[in-house]
Amino acid sequence: MKLSDNTGISMPLRNLISILGATALGVWAYFGVIERLNNIETRATLFEADLLKAADQKPIDQEQYMLLEFTSKQLETIQNEMESMMNNRVNIDFLKDQVSKLQKDVEQLKDKVRQNGSN
Repeated sequence: MKLSDNTGISMPLRNLISILGATALGVWAYFGVIERLNNIETRATLFEADLLKAADQKPIDQEQYMLLEFTSKQLETIQNEMESMMNNRVNIDFLKDQVSKLQKDVEQLKDKVRQNGSN
């Protein structure tokens, strides 16, 4: 059998239509699968982006962190003041002792002056 571009093929029209239909169905199914894969890939990408966005700090979290920092700074300031007040307490106790000693000395001097004045 010799084949060339002039070789004629006799085929029933029903078979030709069946082949064209099967080819069209195959192409449609192929592009349907490709579309489905693209859809799934897009959803996965969007899902990943949503997860990354959810992992970021939200404004309310940032506000809470700022309040926490502010509170910790205030606590440090209060602790420093308390420590300085402890030192002041020692000084106050010392000065109270000195004042009471001075009061006793003044009373003794007053008594001596009274005794000198009565003699």
